[in-house]
Amino acid sequence: MKKESQDKTEIKEFNRDDVKVYGLGRFFKSVKYSIEGLYYAYRYEQSLWLHGLVTILAIIMGFIFKISFSEWAIIFIALGAILALELINTAIEAAVDLTTTNIHPLAKIAKDCGSAASFVMSIVSIVISMFVFGPYLMKLFELI
Repeated sequence: MKKESQDKTEIKEFNRDDVKVYGLGRFFKSVKYSIEGLYYAYRYEQSLWLHGLVTILAIIMGFIFKISFSEWAIIFIALGAILALELINTAIEAAVDLTTTNIHPLAKIAKDCGSAASFVMSIVSIVISMFVFGPYLMKLFELI
C-alpha cells in the first residue's frame, strides 16, 4: 500500500449540524475567522492593497474637505462595497482553485466574472467619489 505524504492535510467528513454551535464563543470564533480572512487577503491580494490605499486617501480627503455626514455615508458605502467584493472575488478564486488545478473554461468564467464584478464596482466607486469630491476639488482649484 502506498503511504501518503505527511504534507497533505487529512480531509475528514462531518455533519454540518454537529458543528453548528451558537453562543458568545461561536460569535468570537466567527470574528476571529473574519479577521484571518482579511489578514490573508491584505497579505496576498494586490488589488486589496490598492483599494485599501484608495480608501485611506478618500478618508483623508473627507477630513480635508470636511464633507457632510451624508457624503461620508455615500463614500463608506461605495468603498465598503468594493472591499467586500474584492474579498468575495478572492473567495471565488480560492474555491475554483480548490475544485480544479486544470485550466477549464468554466473555471475561467468563474474567475473572470468575479474579477469583472470587482472591476465594475471599482468604476462605480470612482464615479461616486467624483460626485462627492468633484465640487470640492473644483472649488479648490477655482474652476467654478
